Amino acid sequence: MVQVRPGLEIQFAEELAALQEIDRRPRPPQWQLSPWAVRTYLMGGTLETGVEITPKYIGSARTIEVAIATLVTDQALLLLGVPGTGKSWLSEHLSLAISGHSRFLVQGTAGTPEEALRYSWNYAKLLAQGFSGEALVASPVLRAMEEGAIVRIEELTRLPTDVQDSLLTILSEKRLPIPELKEDSFAVQGFNLIATANQKDRGVNDLSMALKRRFNTVVLPLPATLEMEVEIVRRRVEALGIPLGLQPQTPIVEEIRRVVTVFRELRQGRTEDEHRPLKSSQELLSPADAISVVNQGLALAAHFGEGQLQPRDLLVGIRELVVQESPQNAIAWEEYLDTVIRTRPGWDRFYEAGKSLSVH
Repeated sequence: MVQVRPGLEIQFAEELAALQEIDRRPRPPQWQLSPWAVRTYLMGGTLETGVEITPKYIGSARTIEVAIATLVTDQALLLLGVPGTGKSWLSEHLSLAISGHSRFLVQGTAGTPEEALRYSWNYAKLLAQGFSGEALVASPVLRAMEEGAIVRIEELTRLPTDVQDSLLTILSEKRLPIPELKEDSFAVQGFNLIATANQKDRGVNDLSMALKRRFNTVVLPLPATLEMEVEIVRRRVEALGIPLGLQPQTPIVEEIRRVVTVFRELRQGRTEDEHRPLKSSQELLSPADAISVVNQGLALAAHFGEGQLQPRDLLVGIRELVVQESPQNAIAWEEYLDTVIRTRPGWDRFYEAGKSLSVH
């Protein structure tokens, strides 16, 4: 059976093997690739052997270099950005390129307990044997410490403050006290931590100053240009569509460009071409939302349409995201259709589909 999303270790095995074959640069302890090769894996390029490395991140190479350089040191890395800037995607690929896998993961939520970052106990063994190494259940953080690997924490600011602070000793002293066993677990060289946080979540559970000092923060911006954002969406749509059988029969770049243009204009509060100000600005519309809209449109086209992506397949998802059951947003959307889209050359079918949807 085909997996919905095969592990990155499988998807990019050939690229990683090709990089390892030619990589003669110094590698930090436990790293599978040198920092140079990690950057090449993330930014893409053609190797001297002719192997093409696909870009995993489209943006500033300096941003990636700073992130990699942070992980070479004993300072942890915090990837900060609004939704859709690729924080989780980048952290997963960084972990894969450095440690050879990305399986050590803690998902931050309001209900994540301290044990998720430290350890817990197998209570059956605990009752039978008492406190012992066999009864201890290591967290992903502890396992990464023991292996000398990268561990990822998603949505760090979603964790309760007292749970966040359990990282202080781990990050500053690279050890985890286990008082029940009267011992400490010390991190092996190569251990480090990548956390992600949503800029829109600031104020939910802010990091203490003590914890902030143990991270180097790298901010991932939204794509600077329309073409950059179109390329990000295109690549992710293609990658996600293959296992789902949603690959279109014809190129869909132009339809993706329409979706991205709409989202960028509403997000920025001005038109892309004339920089004309718009009444409404939807700050949260992101590349991730565009990817979702296009994938949904492909599914509608494949199973309920003509098999090729049409504007009407996209407008359902776009309108749902933009309006979000708000009468004020609905009015702003209608005004945007009438004042911007209606007069834009080549957007006739898009406008008609949008107006048709509005009446239902």
